[in-house]
Amino acid sequence: MEQIPMVDLKSQYLKIKDEVDAAIQEVLDSTAFVRGESVSRFQRHFEEYLGIKHVVPVGNGTDALQIALMALGLRPGDEVITPTFTFIATAEVVALLGLTPVVVDVDPHTFCMTAEAVEKAITPKTKAVVPVHLFGQNAEMEAILKLAEKHHLFVVEDACQSIGSEYHFSDGIVKKSGCMGHIGCTSFFPSKNLGCFGDGGALFTDDDELAAAARSIANHGMTVRYHHDRVGVNSRLDSIQAAVLDVKLKHLDEYVANRRAAAAFYDAALSDMPQITIPRKSTRSTHSYHQYTIQVPEEKRNALQNFLRENGIPSMIYYPIPLHLQKAYADARYKEGDFPVAERLSKVVLSLPMHSELKEDVLSFMTDKIRTFFSVG
Repeated sequence: MEQIPMVDLKSQYLKIKDEVDAAIQEVLDSTAFVRGESVSRFQRHFEEYLGIKHVVPVGNGTDALQIALMALGLRPGDEVITPTFTFIATAEVVALLGLTPVVVDVDPHTFCMTAEAVEKAITPKTKAVVPVHLFGQNAEMEAILKLAEKHHLFVVEDACQSIGSEYHFSDGIVKKSGCMGHIGCTSFFPSKNLGCFGDGGALFTDDDELAAAARSIANHGMTVRYHHDRVGVNSRLDSIQAAVLDVKLKHLDEYVANRRAAAAFYDAALSDMPQITIPRKSTRSTHSYHQYTIQVPEEKRNALQNFLRENGIPSMIYYPIPLHLQKAYADARYKEGDFPVAERLSKVVLSLPMHSELKEDVLSFMTDKIRTFFSVG
């Protein structure tokens, strides 16, 4: 079998090539490469998809997180709670703004922060919570939102991996991922469920004032040209990337359905293996499977990864070092052993190929190889 990609962007592109090429050509013909019509068109369509009032397109997902925190008016020293098991950007923007990151442990099965952990971390300095909807499903938002309301905290959702999933509240209300807190943020990095052909991101909110602040911050702090009302940054989604995203947005639900089908195949093929813990789905959240992440015994994880590589199967470790053990974020408040779930996960997780173009024969080949490893290992 040919080398298997972790993410098959080429096959995905070839299926929609005519649509994408026409959309890009339209931008080239217009020469409106920055803030062109394709950006406002995608913005409108994404607002409709999410069922939210305001989408603010920006340069990437990290910018979205930073601009969101800036729009909230947080001040140096304010504490922001975020999980320790996540991509570095979540804490990075907190530190860059002079805020104080406060990390918490995660659920061992969903990989997301829990309301219980958040509650224990709240202090008089806490001003915001950033739940990360890791690998494609939402954190326990109902409980987190209740805590935030009780303690008057902002909630900024990191939905960079979860676009396409939904959260079902106990009263029957259903919300798209990223649309439950004060502001949601996402990334359009090419490998995401909704990815462009470069860098891109967006933040979204139902709050008119926060949306206006975010738009201004993303545009050098301007509301009127050359009138700078606040300190801002330069972050924008360019017209070509917006054109690509507008095409792919039409196919997003299909992409997510394909990912779920691939996950179901993995589940069926691996669930009877005692050495493997398959991803557990939340009872409240659907899963968009940005990643399909299994847990294997620590002493077997690296050997399994090497075995798969030797057989032409890629895999990734997300994430090998929790935030509190990263050199750049060393903090006297935290030490090894403080967050046992995250520390254990970093030693046992392994993400298998997951994308919208996975075929059954490839899935069968990969899962057979995994079974072979454990049968002889």
